[in-house]
Amino acid sequence: MINLEEKMLQNRVDPEGRLIITLARGDWMGNRGRIHNEKKEIVHSFRLKAWITCLLAFRGRRREVMAPNRYTELFFLDEATSFAAGHRPCFECRRKDYERFKLFWLKGNPDRGFDERTSIKEIDKVLHEERITKDGVKRTYKEQFKNLPDGAFILVGEQPFLVAGGERFEWSPYGYKVRSSISGTEHVSVLTPRSIINAFKAGYRPQLHKSCFARMADQ
Repeated sequence: MINLEEKMLQNRVDPEGRLIITLARGDWMGNRGRIHNEKKEIVHSFRLKAWITCLLAFRGRRREVMAPNRYTELFFLDEATSFAAGHRPCFECRRKDYERFKLFWLKGNPDRGFDERTSIKEIDKVLHEERITKDGVKRTYKEQFKNLPDGAFILVGEQPFLVAGGERFEWSPYGYKVRSSISGTEHVSVLTPRSIINAFKAGYRPQLHKSCFARMADQ
């Protein structure tokens, strides 16, 4: 059973990488190191350059959320949301996804000069440069909508939208709410780091929340 205190923790991540308070649950867990204090309050935005996405359950392990001197558990609506925030699969609990992500990241970003022997730490450095500025501001870049793969996130005004099936889906902590069309030639602000977009184009398929497919089925 989850008590009210746990439900109200600031440990849900939106596509802009912000930590928010919501009663909504997510499909994935992850972390950026220990970023909470003894009162279970967020006091840092990150402590590590390795921002990872983990399984909700792994080998029967049980954890107290935001326990003292342990990493801060963060939660994501779906994998596409975690990627937009700048996270990548965990090596331990998601070994196959990790290997698949690294393979397609290398394939999609040949200009970096990396290969299979390159440490994931080098990729984490690239992701860290792409996701936030030195002042901690979320980085975005402009791209034509038609050039974005499924799983990408864009920012329209102040609202994040998922790209899927040539359309956009409005994000909320509980799922995708509104499906709408957009001109393929329109330039949009992209939230998902550029090298991750390249990994998607190379073949990595991020998991999307079930609500996206429900919206797709709407007439």
